[in-house]
Amino acid sequence: MASTAATATTLSISPEPLLRLERVSVSYPAPAGTVQAVRGVDLALDSGEILGIAGESGSGKTQLMLSILGLNGPRASLSGSVRYRGRELLGLATTELNEVRGARIAMVFQDPATALNPYMTIGRQLAEVLRVHRGASAREARERALEMLEAVQVGDARRRLRQYPHELSGGMRQRAVIAMALACEPRMLIADEPSTALDVTIQAQILDLMLDLQDRTGMAIQFISHNLAVVSEIAHEIIVMYAGRIVERAPAEELFARPLHPYTLGLIATLPDPGRRVARLPVIPGGVPDLDTGGGCRFADRCPRAEPSCREAEPEAVERAPGHLVACFKVSA
Repeated sequence: MASTAATATTLSISPEPLLRLERVSVSYPAPAGTVQAVRGVDLALDSGEILGIAGESGSGKTQLMLSILGLNGPRASLSGSVRYRGRELLGLATTELNEVRGARIAMVFQDPATALNPYMTIGRQLAEVLRVHRGASAREARERALEMLEAVQVGDARRRLRQYPHELSGGMRQRAVIAMALACEPRMLIADEPSTALDVTIQAQILDLMLDLQDRTGMAIQFISHNLAVVSEIAHEIIVMYAGRIVERAPAEELFARPLHPYTLGLIATLPDPGRRVARLPVIPGGVPDLDTGGGCRFADRCPRAEPSCREAEPEAVERAPGHLVACFKVSA
């Protein structure tokens, strides 16, 4: 299942990686109490590494990534530590965060139609990024905007600069969003389901484009998707999230060769496999639980291995093999 990208040797984590998250939690007020969207997440990412984050909608993937740039919104309560090159970002003033956003850490959102301003041409939007973050002149910004559209393989790029988002196809709009994210040569890219709304052919082209750009620039990528098959095409290492927590983390090849958490096993079982003929693909019964209720293992109500004791305490992540962590009481050593 894992691609060539995923079979690359996992990069070692340095004493101070490019990005480090420690015990990061995100919560929101709710009528019945507090919604814990992210709960005590730790992770580290080095330059040149591609980290995949997988899980169903509602698992906390996007909320975790938004916390890096302080984009969760005014009602969100954040705690823990988010350090970029040793600099604490959590709690940083908006003016200081704006120096990081786009210039050092860029984000590609899931829906390019909402990420682009419908009243501005593609060229103007690209130029604005460069003028704000690089202080480029109008002429320099136009030239760089053209270079970026050509870099992301947009055909007839000069004409596309004069067009509005609605005049471009979905694939073209996503390429334009990627061009905007990479215009200032960030050291890290957060890609939030960047190919989900595209057809399979365009999806593959976007993944190939991101791999090519990453190979040429050496930037780190955090790639978010609900689809483990898509994540496996690009990631060196994969994190599986459920109900706001990391339940499994391993190198991509190891995760598919030896998945340990029942949730990961369920996600892999739902993937189409040309070598397996079945009348209907398996599904994981139930849904992600309410994030403001429950104790013990949050997956217990959907887990085929669950016992009464699973509902009494929440398992901590334990390293079962080098670099392979899993949070489950029912995994044998």
